[in-house]
Amino acid sequence: MKTTILLLAALLGLSISGYSQTTPPKKDTTHIWTIHGQNTFLINQSSFSNWAAGGSNSVAANLVLDYDFDYKKDKWSWDNKAIVGYGLSKQNGTDWRKNDDRLILNSLLGYQAAQYWLYTFYVNFQNQFTKGYAYDDVKGRTLISAPFAPAYLTFGPGFAYKKSDNLRVNFSPVASRITFVENDSLSSIGSFGVTSGHKTLFEFGSSLDAYYKVNIVQNIAIENILKLYENYLKNPGNVYMDYTFNLFMKVNKFVTVNGGVELISDPNAQIPVINNGITEYHSLLQAKQIFGAGLTYKF
Repeated sequence: MKTTILLLAALLGLSISGYSQTTPPKKDTTHIWTIHGQNTFLINQSSFSNWAAGGSNSVAANLVLDYDFDYKKDKWSWDNKAIVGYGLSKQNGTDWRKNDDRLILNSLLGYQAAQYWLYTFYVNFQNQFTKGYAYDDVKGRTLISAPFAPAYLTFGPGFAYKKSDNLRVNFSPVASRITFVENDSLSSIGSFGVTSGHKTLFEFGSSLDAYYKVNIVQNIAIENILKLYENYLKNPGNVYMDYTFNLFMKVNKFVTVNGGVELISDPNAQIPVINNGITEYHSLLQAKQIFGAGLTYKF
């Protein structure tokens, strides 16, 4: 875990080193609400025919909706972000399987205390749309997640450093986190840290949310999103971590090449590992990578 955090800090530091090269555009302060976002459709495909090195035909498609609704008046600000993502992939010999499934809602209410400092109250909600499975040639597929299984609701007061919309860090020393597992079969085996037969897990601790985006060269931008949570009530120091690194490359007004890596370390998420038909559960580092070219519409 310490090695992972050091790696993330190094990546974040490398990207922040380019911040001085980019001056954020001036905002029109006459508008109280600022609404903007982007819709991105990515496709990734590979095929082989009589290829000596071998290979498996595959195709993947992903849709990501990313919207911001920001309010600013006098010393008050209210930043809201909604991210909806869903994707499917298919390889030769398999059915369609999802490679992305997320609904993320972030809200940060702030009152300016100094030039770049805010008193804040934040809310974060995460969920998914469809069931998720682990696959094995012997046992077939095993259900590991479902809508509201899990879903996470985190909230609490704190303070934030906000240099711009592209650089902000919020820390809450007294944050509550509720895990929902509404699926009966998953709650019965105590998935995602809930007590067997129960459908919620309450945690009380501290959280840190950091966001940084920068244009490293013309038409190429990188984005870092880091979430940390420590539970005071059980195993303090065993930190939940969710880090996302996104790369955006603009070809023209509508065509983009996007890539992303997400790493999650969750002490409560026991991932099933199937060996010879026997299922064992372990707390493992989760990793997801998506890369593709597609269409992006911004507004």
